[in-house]
Amino acid sequence: MSQPVSRKGAVGLSRPAAIAVVAGVMSLGALLGRRNAPDPSHPNIRRWYKRLDKPAFTPPDPVFGAVWPIVESGLAIGGYRLLRQRPSEGRNLGVALWLLNTCMIGGWTELFFRKRELGASALASGAMIATGAGYVAAAAKVDRPAAALGLPFVAWLGFATLLAEQVWQRNPDPNASVS
Repeated sequence: MSQPVSRKGAVGLSRPAAIAVVAGVMSLGALLGRRNAPDPSHPNIRRWYKRLDKPAFTPPDPVFGAVWPIVESGLAIGGYRLLRQRPSEGRNLGVALWLLNTCMIGGWTELFFRKRELGASALASGAMIATGAGYVAAAAKVDRPAAALGLPFVAWLGFATLLAEQVWQRNPDPNASVS
């Protein structure tokens, strides 16, 4: 597959520009996710989340804290690699799907933790599997390492969707456990 860019002719973004775009996009997603995190800085969200009936296969909280930075780092590096590629329909589709998926991560936390829309968040998680797979497929046509870096995202989403669906089924009234 193609390498990041040559120095002549139409090329992708420069290294500093690609880094700036990735840093900006990922930072916005992280801020939104942080705003909705069920940690001690958000006691109401934390209390609500702790009281939900969750399936036995729910990982301990530190696992989520360890997995998401790895998954998002893969997306960040993949996005950088795509932004450095020559502009083309395939590259632009990959970048668009990368942007969509990074935005959907923060949007999911808003739906689940802040708005407590368990059904909508389970459906959104399922939609993210499709858009994540689309990102991987589009990226594979332009930059195979970028595509490979997106695979953990899609795999984690498969598990997260199953978990979200189970939480939704077990908690038909998610606000009933709130004091």
